[in-house]
Amino acid sequence: MPKESFIVNRIRSVGFAAKGALLLIKTEPSIKIQVFITVVVTAAGFYFNISNIEWALQTIAIAMVLGTEGMNTAVEKLADFIHPEHDPKIGFIKDVSAGAVMLVSIAASIVGLIIYIPKLL
Repeated sequence: MPKESFIVNRIRSVGFAAKGALLLIKTEPSIKIQVFITVVVTAAGFYFNISNIEWALQTIAIAMVLGTEGMNTAVEKLADFIHPEHDPKIGFIKDVSAGAVMLVSIAASIVGLIIYIPKLL
């Protein structure tokens, strides 16, 4: 069987990634809230005509929150699959994963405050 081309493999990988992102948005309540917040701050960015640097920082902050939340969901689903019963070690892993989301969310909130508080004052 001939080996698939690099381009075909990349297109297939993008398809899997898009499917995963849609599954995440459709199935996880926390991501739905974060996507709503993304829409709100993006609209605020247009409304307040934020600078290119502010757009870059806001985009990175949004991507970090959504990406970390995706990884947290994957860790939790994998942990539940491997060990469905309550286990302190699995609980620790899930707590640390959720903690990472919290830390990134705090940092993203600070970025938002730095960008928007001066515009509101």
